[in-house]
Amino acid sequence: APLKDALIKEPEDYIKAAAAWSLGQIGGHSADHARAMAELDIPTALLAVNKFSESSEDLKNKSKKALKSILQMCSHLPALEPLISEAPPDILQYVLHQFAKILPNNNNAKKSFVQSEGLKKIQEINAPPGSKLRQYIEEINSLYPQEIVQYYSPDYQKTLMKKLDDFNPAD
Repeated sequence: APLKDALIKEPEDYIKAAAAWSLGQIGGHSADHARAMAELDIPTALLAVNKFSESSEDLKNKSKKALKSILQMCSHLPALEPLISEAPPDILQYVLHQFAKILPNNNNAKKSFVQSEGLKKIQEINAPPGSKLRQYIEEINSLYPQEIVQYYSPDYQKTLMKKLDDFNPAD
C-alpha cells in the first residue's frame, strides 16, 4: 500500500494530498474498491490527516473529499464501525448513511451492529434535531425493536433505577 504509506509517512503535505486524492479516486470507483480501501484502514488514515491540526488546508480538503468518496461506496460495514467513535459530525453523516442503506436488507449486519456496540455508540451521538445525522440515527433505530434501542440509550440505567425506586410490590 504505497499510497497509504505516502499518506502517513511522507513529510510533505503536497505529496500526502496527492496520495489522499489518489486513494479517493480508487476507493470511490466501486464497492469492491471501497471495501479494499476500508480493509486496509485507509478511511481511518484519511480521517487522521484531516483532523491533524498541522495539515495544510489542501491536505484537509483532499483527505475529506477522498474519505467521502470511499464512504459513499463502501458496503463493508465492519470496516466503517471504528469511524462512528472517531469521525466529526460532517464525516459521521456519511458513515451512518451507509449503515442506514445497508442494515435494512442484512439481518446478520443488524445483529453484528448491536454486538459490536455500534447501536450503543450512535445513541450517544448528540445530533441536532432535523440534521442529516439525526435522520440517519433515527432510520437506524427504526430497524430495531424499541426495547433494544432504549437498552442502549445513555439514560437507560437511570430510567431503570427510577423504576426500581418507584416499584412497590405491596401495591
